[in-house]
Amino acid sequence: QVQLVESGGGLVQPGGSLRLSCAASGSIFSINAMGWYRQAPGKERELDARITSGGSRNYADFVKGRFTISRDNAKNTVYLQMNSLKPEDTAVYYCNAYNVLFGRSNNYWGQGTQVTVSS
Repeated sequence: QVQLVESGGGLVQPGGSLRLSCAASGSIFSINAMGWYRQAPGKERELDARITSGGSRNYADFVKGRFTISRDNAKNTVYLQMNSLKPEDTAVYYCNAYNVLFGRSNNYWGQGTQVTVSS
């Protein structure tokens, strides 16, 4: 079992920056990948960025060059540095972790943190 707690959301002006944090606990050594997803009202949840246990990263096209995903293994924490924020980035941001236990795939989600980009 993996527990995820997000923090760092808030209100920011267009062009500004925020840094989201996701602290993982539980069966952390079983995690194969972690990622950040967004969900705007009336829309499906979609991937912003992902990082694997081996350290490889991938990004959605609409955040590439603006967002950076990173991890601190000592703190069991994954970060999403968001720069050059746009109003279209307004959404609830969720942390995700993926693992396989007893031959079954599992996805774990944090509670979400609101990001609002507005002047």
